[in-house]
Amino acid sequence: MVHILSPNKAAIKSISLLLLIILFSSCSATRKISKPLDKIFNESPVFEQGFAGFMVIDPENNKTLYSHNEEKYFTPASNTKLFTFYAGLKILGDSIPALQYRIQNDTLYFKATGDPSFLNENLPGSGVFEFLKNNSKHLAYILPTYTEKHQGPGWTWDDYNAYYSAEITPFPIYGNMVGFQFEKNKEFPLVSPKIFKDSLVSSKNSLISARLKRDIHRNHFVFNNEKKNSDFSQVVPIKYSSEIVVKLLSDTLKKPITLIKNSTLNKKLNNTVYSISGDSLYKRMLKVSDNFIAEQILLMAANKVSDTLKSDIAIDYMKENHLKDLPDEPMWYDGSGLSRYNLFTPRSMIKLLQKIKEEVPQEELLDMLPAGGHSGTIKNYYKADMPYVFAKTGTLKNNHSLSGYLKTKSGKFLIFSFMNSNYTIPTSLLKAEMEKVLLQIRDNY
Repeated sequence: MVHILSPNKAAIKSISLLLLIILFSSCSATRKISKPLDKIFNESPVFEQGFAGFMVIDPENNKTLYSHNEEKYFTPASNTKLFTFYAGLKILGDSIPALQYRIQNDTLYFKATGDPSFLNENLPGSGVFEFLKNNSKHLAYILPTYTEKHQGPGWTWDDYNAYYSAEITPFPIYGNMVGFQFEKNKEFPLVSPKIFKDSLVSSKNSLISARLKRDIHRNHFVFNNEKKNSDFSQVVPIKYSSEIVVKLLSDTLKKPITLIKNSTLNKKLNNTVYSISGDSLYKRMLKVSDNFIAEQILLMAANKVSDTLKSDIAIDYMKENHLKDLPDEPMWYDGSGLSRYNLFTPRSMIKLLQKIKEEVPQEELLDMLPAGGHSGTIKNYYKADMPYVFAKTGTLKNNHSLSGYLKTKSGKFLIFSFMNSNYTIPTSLLKAEMEKVLLQIRDNY
């Protein structure tokens, strides 16, 4: 007797067969990458020189393809900016608040929100300058509620003169930097903003780590320009004070500014001026790993949820409201990752990247991140005709991380986190070994 399956049973059988084929195919692909990766992690002399953690998942089915020390904590360095990015997405969105203000009688009272874009040459222009410049009212700057130190917890204090250690401030101007342009065969450099020109002193004493160095406590700059055979430029962080902010602002606007401290109006400034789009801010932070922007994003987020510019407020808010489902509690202390107090696990980085993927359309997200061989901090690494790595780097002495997204040759879109701590080899050797792992996955899954 011949049994004929009903249409429904036939369809169910076909679907079941298809699912089995997909399952076995997936298992086969996973096995294909597992054995070579085991060999690399267990036998590589490069990874023997430090402590490595790695995890990669297929978000389509939430399947872990491979993991190694994924539950261990690592120093993330600038991978921390992915947490800051997520905080910006959840709290600030795409409208960046620049000033809060109130007009009363003949005076415009205003305070800062931490917005880093004001007169910052690395960011798009906004209407904030014109708002202040063209206003006919008297201008009064009210100090916001701000209790932070101007360098983050766990930062290396003697990096204060370096471009990547701009101070954290409530009202950044010019990116909190002063620029010096040395021209060939000329003794004194051009200074911008010009008000710092009188704070510049020439010295024949050699400077240990830079041609030009600021005093640690004040805006006093000493330089040695004995080598005049070529052009040279350097930017140095400004030493913050509320008085220097008002002086800079007044000089730029060409109008007087009154500084008001401890005003009862602080909490009554109910109007907001917005500056640039959040996307432009986040993209700059992620592409070139801008520490200054990262720290200011946390300040703005804190101000929005509490009316106080204090980074811990934003971090605690995110941990309580948006990060409770991470596999491991993040040890999160600053916005940029300069702090060595930060500690995250690869599997928590993976979960965070999943959350970010849910917030931002894929093409927009990949455009914000450095692309291997093509842009940002991995322009010279992970090279291919078509980029396959889109990820945030993080590097401090003896620590290097790379977390983000990977496109395979078969068209799969994966999420990975690669974290390394306490290694003693050159970082270039470590990156070459990391590339072997990522290529193995790209070519075989």
